[in-house]
Amino acid sequence: MQAIPDWLSLWRDLVEAQARGRAAAKVDAQPYAWRGKAREFHESVQRRWAKPDSSRAFIAADLEQHPGETLLDIGAGTGAWAVFLARYAQHVTALDPSLAMLDVLRENVAAEGLTNVSVLEGSWPDADVPPHDVVLCSHSLYGIADFETAVRKLAATARRRCYLLLRIVTPDSVMAQAARHVWGQPYDSPNFQVGYNALLQLGIFANVVLEDSGLWKPWTNTSLDEALADMKRRFDLVNDPTHDAFLRDLLARHLTKVDGQWVWPRGTRSALVYWDVEEPR
Repeated sequence: MQAIPDWLSLWRDLVEAQARGRAAAKVDAQPYAWRGKAREFHESVQRRWAKPDSSRAFIAADLEQHPGETLLDIGAGTGAWAVFLARYAQHVTALDPSLAMLDVLRENVAAEGLTNVSVLEGSWPDADVPPHDVVLCSHSLYGIADFETAVRKLAATARRRCYLLLRIVTPDSVMAQAARHVWGQPYDSPNFQVGYNALLQLGIFANVVLEDSGLWKPWTNTSLDEALADMKRRFDLVNDPTHDAFLRDLLARHLTKVDGQWVWPRGTRSALVYWDVEEPR
C-alpha cells in the first residue's frame, strides 16, 4: 500500500526546489522580481478581470452580509482585490513586499478616490498586522515554504473568516507528466491539491468554490529551448541534463507553434478555499 504523503513537507519541498531553480538560473526572487513589471502585471489582471468570476462574487456577497467588517489582503500586488473589496468592507489593509507593486497599488487607490484602504510594505508571515475580520490571500502563498506557520497566522489574524485562492493544475498537464518522471509524483509546484491536503493535515476542514471564469491564459515561449530551460528551472534541474531528452520530447509533443510562439496547453484554473475561525477568539 502506498504511503500517505506528508503534505506539509511536500509543500515545503516544492517551494524550496523552485527557489533553488530560480537561484541557479539567476532569476530574481520576490519581491525584486516585479521591478519594471508591476504595471504590466496590473494590465494582465485587468484583462483577466474583464469577465465576472465566482470568487469575486462570493467574497463580495459575504462582505455585504457582514457590513462594517475589516479585511486584510495579503500579497495585494497592484491592488485589484483591495480596490474591488473596498466597496464592500469598512476598511481594507493591503500588504505586499514589493515596492514596485505598492507604487502601482497606491496609484490605483488614488484613481478610485478610495479613503478606506491602507497600504503596508511587508512579507507574510513576518509582517506585524493587527487582527481583521476577514483575511484574504490570493495566490500569495506559493513562495512561503512554511505553510503551517503562514496558515496558523492567517487564522490567528482573522476574527471571522480566512480566504485562500490557489491554482488547480489538471492531473494530465505537461508539468504533471514531467513531475511524475522527475520526482515520481504529479505535483510540480505548490498548488490547490497540495495546499488543501495540507490544510486537512492541520485539522482545517475548508470549503471550496471552483472559479467559473475558465482556464488561465496559457504559457508561451519563443522556442523549445526556452521552454525546456523554463521547465528545468522549475524542477531545479538548471545544471542537470539527466532528464533533458524526456522533457524536450514531452514539450515537442504537447506545445503548439502559433504565430512564432510555442504555446502550452491550457490546464490551470483557480479554487477559492475558505474556512471560519473558531469562536471565541
